[in-house]
Amino acid sequence: MSRLRRAAENYLTMRRTLGFKLTTQAAQLMSFVDYCETAGIDRVTGELALEWATTTRSGSRHDAYLARRLMTVRIFARHYQTLDPASEIPPEDALPHHKCRIAPYLYSPAEITALIGAAGRLRPPLRAATWQTLIGLLTVTGMRKREACYLDDEHVDLDRAELVILDSKFGKSRRLFLHDTTVTALRDYQRLRNQECPNRSESSFFVSTRGTRLDTENIPSTFTKLIDAAGITVSPGQRRPRIHDLRHSFTVTTMIGFYREGGDVQARLPILSTWLGHVDPKSTYWYQQQVPELLAIAAERLETIGGQR
Repeated sequence: MSRLRRAAENYLTMRRTLGFKLTTQAAQLMSFVDYCETAGIDRVTGELALEWATTTRSGSRHDAYLARRLMTVRIFARHYQTLDPASEIPPEDALPHHKCRIAPYLYSPAEITALIGAAGRLRPPLRAATWQTLIGLLTVTGMRKREACYLDDEHVDLDRAELVILDSKFGKSRRLFLHDTTVTALRDYQRLRNQECPNRSESSFFVSTRGTRLDTENIPSTFTKLIDAAGITVSPGQRRPRIHDLRHSFTVTTMIGFYREGGDVQARLPILSTWLGHVDPKSTYWYQQQVPELLAIAAERLETIGGQR
């Protein structure tokens, strides 16, 4: 095993111990190590890092994507240079990183109703109930789909109307409190699930028709079919709605509610950020800049405040 590969594996182990998932970054870093070994080089150079970052199997030339690839090497290189002073750190001005986030699709209440209706037509009944309850829970809590799929029975306390999300995207755990109507829906699903699948192989709250935990990799495929069945369409050139956009819709709806209720909206955003499990409040503030509905309401609020002075 080369010194570079050993250092990369130790680095990834250390970062994961600190709570980083590194799902994409780990694969990218080891791809870079493979690239270096193929070139017969056992250290990081700015030239080789840039060459690897801009050479992709898909042939992608998207600036943000290439910049993220190089940033993965740059972060590792800062660590590796302490072990090998001859190694280089790719310069910051090489493929500068610009955050690129696509505007979210915001579901209307009618579209949510149509989605749940389409899910209700799935067969067998357990699958229909699973998808109806999953969509409903994501809609009213803003959870990530992976967080919902990894809920176990012990994480859902319906008597106390709360659920616990453990080890989420950024290694943070949090507690969410449920409305009575949500508790009722989860109880109904739990009852049907236990009736239809009494011998479950796992303790997951949501189950497939085989009694196993829902596969997060298969979720988007089924959801795409539900989008079509619900008759939800988008303009040409616009990205298709995703299940993750249920989270976006929850966030925007909540923020709109903050503005309409009055009071100090900025003071309430950190609370929303904690609820969503954002590791950085900037991820929550982003919506204020990118969602036209929020910009319009914020501008109207400022005009009202200005007129009262």
